[in-house]
Amino acid sequence: MTEKILILDFGSQYTQLIARAVREANVYCEIIPYHKSFEYDPSLKGIILSGSPFSVNDANAPEVDIEAMHKRLPVMGVCYGAQLTAKQFGGRVASSDKREYGRAFMQKQKDNVLFKDVTGTSQVWMSHADTILDLPVGFEVLATTDKIPYAAFRKDAANEQPLYCLQFHPEVYHSVEGKKIIRNFLVDICGCAQDWTPAHFVSDTVEGLKKQIGNRKVIMALSGGVDSTVAATLIHRAIGDRLIGIFVDNGVLRKNEFSQVLETYKTIGLNVKGIDAKELFYKELAGKSDPEAKRKTIGRLFIDVFQEEAGKVEGVELLGQGTIYPDVIESVSVHGPSVTIKSHHNVGGLPEKMHLELVEPLRFLFKDEVRRVGAELGIPAELLERHPFPGPGLAIRILGEVTEEKVRLLQEADHVYTKALKDHHLYASVWQAGAILLPVKSVGVMGDERTYEFTVALRAVTSVDGMTADWAHLPYSFLADVSNEIINNVKGINRVVYDISSKPPATIEWE
Repeated sequence: MTEKILILDFGSQYTQLIARAVREANVYCEIIPYHKSFEYDPSLKGIILSGSPFSVNDANAPEVDIEAMHKRLPVMGVCYGAQLTAKQFGGRVASSDKREYGRAFMQKQKDNVLFKDVTGTSQVWMSHADTILDLPVGFEVLATTDKIPYAAFRKDAANEQPLYCLQFHPEVYHSVEGKKIIRNFLVDICGCAQDWTPAHFVSDTVEGLKKQIGNRKVIMALSGGVDSTVAATLIHRAIGDRLIGIFVDNGVLRKNEFSQVLETYKTIGLNVKGIDAKELFYKELAGKSDPEAKRKTIGRLFIDVFQEEAGKVEGVELLGQGTIYPDVIESVSVHGPSVTIKSHHNVGGLPEKMHLELVEPLRFLFKDEVRRVGAELGIPAELLERHPFPGPGLAIRILGEVTEEKVRLLQEADHVYTKALKDHHLYASVWQAGAILLPVKSVGVMGDERTYEFTVALRAVTSVDGMTADWAHLPYSFLADVSNEIINNVKGINRVVYDISSKPPATIEWE
């Protein structure tokens, strides 16, 4: 049985970072809304209480029974979790309109297992408005900062389960030794074995898939992306060629992508059928320039094509999908205790329309974990390291109407750009890059002739998870070379510009 840590989410923007830090320590964890009930099964080793945008003194502040949890398991409260603990156990917490936000320096006041291998003065990150004025009876201070007398504290009782509290966020990058603190809680306090590794995940998941699927067949839409490929490889490990993959060429893939991806799938042994549906998609996209209309058209046609092909396979009862953890986490609304559930399917609409049972082997993994599992499975690095690519493909990187000729132009320009990023060893340092064909023509001069051709915008961003992004500061000399290469080799484009907008306020894609 895989041991786990439970993270109760009070709506903090950092909750997923706590989970990622726990996973990086090779300990499995799950995030649930604070008000969701859970079982104290033998696999549960400890509980972490997240931060929150609320004050503990708000009338509608979220609450849980910390004492009941503490009687059963080790508990660690982070920020709001610490303040709520102080309040529930009889301490005094004051609310303020002024937030303490940013770097601070924690000074250890006592040696404790929670701070094993942590330096005496360590940089941490604060983000809170409430202040603990008095600790509850029976608690002791472990660390302070210049402004906070209770930066870390614990319940001091020898015969009880450990209860620790931190007023800072150990999970964020700016808390320099925060990952050590989290590891100490997991290993030395909760007794976790740190055995949740990619190899462990693969073996457990394959066994679980064999039980779920039995002798049945699974059909799956593949995109050439990391998530669907890793999910398909796991399913294939479990059931072999009873997994039938379908890869549809919707006419808006990157240059040579259809043939290259099919060849990769063949190399790694997947049973995949390629469907060339370009002409159907071009016909239906004709005259459509609204981004949402293009997305809906591509989504509808994809379902039609996939259903038609699936209908040719007898006895299919299961649908494989590459859904990952951020898509299924229930997130707590910051406006109240209601829960907002992200509705997401990698293959939008298919589960509802086809009435098939879902097989989602990656639904508890983050993106970086998917890549590590893919490497464990032996999937080629060039596929695992590919940049994210939108489901509607180049259709939303062609502003305005999509035509076969515009697709060809953008494919060529995008190919030049991507190849140059790889040749100059810049591809891996960029989260996502692509070219955008603008609905703008301008005058140019080539030789002795005037031209009137399209403009291409190059986009490259750096990011951790795509939620926020900064424009990539690519070298001017590199951009100059790419511009010359595109203009000289792609007839129909005579101007190249570079997008220096960050997200927010802009988005990564233009449409």
